[in-house]
Amino acid sequence: MKRVTGIGGIFFNAKDPAVLRDWYKTHLGVDVQAWGGAAFTWTDDAGQPTGGSTIWSIGAAEGGDGFGPNKAPFMINYRVADLAALLKALRDEGCNVLEKSDDSEYGKFGWVIDPEGNKVELWEPPVGQ
Repeated sequence: MKRVTGIGGIFFNAKDPAVLRDWYKTHLGVDVQAWGGAAFTWTDDAGQPTGGSTIWSIGAAEGGDGFGPNKAPFMINYRVADLAALLKALRDEGCNVLEKSDDSEYGKFGWVIDPEGNKVELWEPPVGQ
């Protein structure tokens, strides 16, 4: 069984998300959109789109519960091929898999907590993505 097949997104919180987003836009050229992040479209070696993207997003640190039990300021979303099979395998291996999962128009999501207490998001994209 394939496990992680790529990175679907990087999410982190900031004390002042608007200022930080503007810094990334101004100084690093990140195309920050009104929703607070950017989507980096995947391309092949020739620069042609390959049908996927990696999300980059900054949210507010204040008022949120962080990303996981240790209130980490970040969370990485890993793309997976078969979420249900991977969550079962992780449970069978004794990992701390959260009971909550989500199935939406954006795909299927599940979460596991790593040994350092970081919340790891697992994402099975919709068919065709």
